[in-house]
Amino acid sequence: MTTFLLVHGAWHNGHSWDRVVPLLEAAGHRVLAPSLTGYGDKAHLLSPEVGLDTHARDIVTLIDDDELTGVVLVGHSYAASVIASAANERPDRVAHLVYVDSYEPLDGRSGVDVLPWLQDVLDAVAPSWVLPPLPEQPAPAGLYGVTDPADIAWLRTMLSDHPVLCLQQPVRLDDPAVRAVPRTHIRCVAGDAGLALPPVPAVQANGSPAQVRELPTGHDCMITMPVELSELLLELA
Repeated sequence: MTTFLLVHGAWHNGHSWDRVVPLLEAAGHRVLAPSLTGYGDKAHLLSPEVGLDTHARDIVTLIDDDELTGVVLVGHSYAASVIASAANERPDRVAHLVYVDSYEPLDGRSGVDVLPWLQDVLDAVAPSWVLPPLPEQPAPAGLYGVTDPADIAWLRTMLSDHPVLCLQQPVRLDDPAVRAVPRTHIRCVAGDAGLALPPVPAVQANGSPAQVRELPTGHDCMITMPVELSELLLELA
C-alpha cells in the first residue's frame, strides 16, 4: 500500500480531488486530500499572514501527525511549491514528488519569480492581500481548462480567493537530501488556461533526466481526466 497525499492548487480546495481519491483507494492505497489553510473547511483561517510557509507547514504537520512514510506527494499547479517546501522539511518521509501541470520549484524563488506575468495580476488587485479566481475564458481554455458546463458549475463551488503572500514567499529547498527524491511532471497539453508555464528543465536537481508525462486535457486534469491521471499516479506506486 502506498500513501498518496494530494495537494490542491491556488483558488481550489481538497474537494478538487474527489474524482481521483476513490480510484486510488479502489487500487488498495491510502489517500489524503486535505484543504490548505484558508480553503474549504479551513476557509475561516484565511488572513493576510497565510502564505506558502503556512501551506507547507500544513503538509508537514499532516505527515507528522499521521506518522506518514513513503509518501507520494502530489501537488497541482501552485501546490508544486507547497509539496517541494514540505519535502525539504521531511525528505526521509517522501518517496516521490509529482508536479501536476506546474513549474519546477527552485530554491529561493517564489511563484512570481517563476511566472513573471503574475506580478501584473497582483499589481491589478493591489492593495488587496487576496487574488480572486481567474475568470472563465472562451473554449478551449474554459475555467482552469474545464469546459463542460456541469463540471464548471461544480468547480465554482470550490473556488475562493488566494492569498497574495503565497505567490511572494520563496520556496525553500536547502536540504541536500530533498534533491535525491524522485520526481515526475504531469503536463496538461490541451486547452491552454493562460497560465504560461515554463518548460520542464531537461535535467532535474538530482542530475537525472526529467520524467514528464502528458495528458491531452486542460489544467484541472483531476476534474476532466481523473481516470487517466489516476493511472499515471498508480504507475508511481
